[in-house]
Amino acid sequence: MKFAAGFQYIDSGTLFCEMIADYQTHIGEVYFAFPGTASGRPDAGTPEECIDQLEYELTAIRKMGIALDLLLNGNCYGAYAVSEKFRNEITGILKYLDKKALLPEIVTTTSPFAATVIKRAFPQIEIRASVNMRIDSTTAMEYLADKFDSFYIRRDLQRDLPTVEKFSKFCRNNGKKLCMLANSGCLRNCPSQTFHDNLVAHDAEVKSVQNVKDFLPHLCWERYKKRENRSDFLRSSWIRPEDVSKYEPFIDVMKLATRQHISPRMIIAAYTRGHFDGNVYDLTEPCFASAFAPEILDNRALDGEDLPGLCATNCTHCGRCEALLKRATVKAVEF
Repeated sequence: MKFAAGFQYIDSGTLFCEMIADYQTHIGEVYFAFPGTASGRPDAGTPEECIDQLEYELTAIRKMGIALDLLLNGNCYGAYAVSEKFRNEITGILKYLDKKALLPEIVTTTSPFAATVIKRAFPQIEIRASVNMRIDSTTAMEYLADKFDSFYIRRDLQRDLPTVEKFSKFCRNNGKKLCMLANSGCLRNCPSQTFHDNLVAHDAEVKSVQNVKDFLPHLCWERYKKRENRSDFLRSSWIRPEDVSKYEPFIDVMKLATRQHISPRMIIAAYTRGHFDGNVYDLTEPCFASAFAPEILDNRALDGEDLPGLCATNCTHCGRCEALLKRATVKAVEF
């Protein structure tokens, strides 16, 4: 199993490609969005601002033998979603990257339209179904088998190893790959995910208008303002670095969310090592350390504990998560 790391524009200090070089034996892929296109994160800038750095770093990453994964995983492409304009934009980006010797080996997308366009124009590219598609059954993968070569399992299912094994068996039997996102900070079965993903897809437009200042569009941050909701974090879908080995038989690629994390090196180091001595709130993207400060969730205190799996989908509030949270929580000054 290899890890996939998300490209991040770093303003000063070590470039992302230089950091990746320190872990290149563990990193199989680097995923990135093309500047100016909608993806699963707000855009880092315009093509004019970012393209030179992106090309330089991707060239260095490719020389390390690491595959490139272009993200077309925005949740909404508006009126252009099935248009000639969008088709031309997709093929135009890929042709541009090809001219730069940076044609990606993989494209990850939420769009069946984008998948179809790329399959026809660039059949050599692996098409991957984004985690944002929330694929939660082998039936769903069967429906999409003619358009996609690999799939992200819905993150809400991944703590249940028998389910992961079932998905893996389907993929192996059908010549597909199975992938997972290790460190998502999203709430389990978040009912606001579609709303939030659509908001992110239209990030440039959202920034161009005056928005209501007293509305928080992120349900996770809203809930964590109240102390009684903090056990929601334990019920979420992230996995500990110490649990990576459990997924080795089933997962082809483990994605690490690092595109906006304050410390991508810390994330990559923890998961490639399979060990982390620190605050679990620091491991997820978004990083929730500030939301819970000065309290810290000590990762070592979770050793030997079974984190909630599918029981968290229809939680009965039995008290186990609250008790575990209490045992594993320390103040920063004590840590």
